[in-house]
Amino acid sequence: MGQTLSEPVTAKESSYCQNQVYRVGSSCMQGWRINMEDSHTHILSLPDDPGAAFFAVYDGHGGATVAQYCGKHLHKFILKRPEYNENDIVKALKQGFLDMDYEMLHNDSCGEQMAGSTAVVVLIKDNILYCANAGDSRAIACVNGELEVLSIDHKPNNEAESKRINEGGGWVEFNRVNGNLALSRALGDFVFKRNANKKPEEQIVTAYPDVETRKILEDWEFILLACDGIWDVMSNAEVLQFCRSRIGMGMYPEEICEELMNHCLAPDCQMGGLGGDNMTVVLVCLLHDKPYDDLIARCANSNKSSQNMSYGGSNPDPDVAATTDTDNKINEATSQEQQPATNVASPSLTAESTAANSSDNKGDKETASPASGAQLHPFIY
Repeated sequence: MGQTLSEPVTAKESSYCQNQVYRVGSSCMQGWRINMEDSHTHILSLPDDPGAAFFAVYDGHGGATVAQYCGKHLHKFILKRPEYNENDIVKALKQGFLDMDYEMLHNDSCGEQMAGSTAVVVLIKDNILYCANAGDSRAIACVNGELEVLSIDHKPNNEAESKRINEGGGWVEFNRVNGNLALSRALGDFVFKRNANKKPEEQIVTAYPDVETRKILEDWEFILLACDGIWDVMSNAEVLQFCRSRIGMGMYPEEICEELMNHCLAPDCQMGGLGGDNMTVVLVCLLHDKPYDDLIARCANSNKSSQNMSYGGSNPDPDVAATTDTDNKINEATSQEQQPATNVASPSLTAESTAANSSDNKGDKETASPASGAQLHPFIY
């Protein structure tokens, strides 16, 4: 059972950065939750490897400590691995996740806490994309207008995940680990990592990520990383169309991130968890050494072509395709998308940005007793 406020916090922390290769926007919003526990990172040029870029979203639960630590340090642990210098990036990512988890376990500020965090990471080096994922945050890409799935959610009811949980001494109940945790891989959550007879990757909950690799070509348009507060509400295809249509309208990535979160925000706290979570989005537009206007024109032209094919030459509102079923999913009783007021932090043009807000106890992944009083309302995650 999670907890929500009587009114959502819709103020957003947004930022952007750009070089010749990327135009990146990000935004995060507390929403209905009593605390903000997400963190995110975008680094256009890693200090220890200037030719590599790093983007990540971390969805914390049980507190913001682990998510914040990830936002500040995970990329450093990955680059420290000897495999990274040997160009075995996949192994460096996997072992880097475990190294940082080990460090937190033996760190007084993290090791004794009940906090944990998902991690979805995209590292790009020499036009190769590496996506490492632990948990149910997710990354997708748009390639010539088509969906490219970059990560698969780790849920306790997945066959392979359930097998590891059971062999590690745990169980799955109500699609949760030990009836409590709604995801099966995470950094932190050390209460589920105490089997001395199992390796770190074999624990009931493991920080060991799956890694996908892709070759980035000229037809790659953008990459989007987001926490499950977005994916609980919209499908991969809906998010892709939502973003691509707005790039074609000339919107900047950070503006699209804000609008996507507004679109997913529940109109009230009675939606069974849909649209009630913290939300964080990072949108990485691939420029290929060209102006952002070139990507705008590309998306606009292809959007017009698809609309003309679908509507017999008519020119409907480009938002129609992006919002087909989602409004009904959010609120069947309303016919118009809610647009809550925002208070957006002024963006600054920087090559590196991390964001997170500290908090105490979050109930989106772990069960919590509902609070009494008029200010809090429980809902099912």
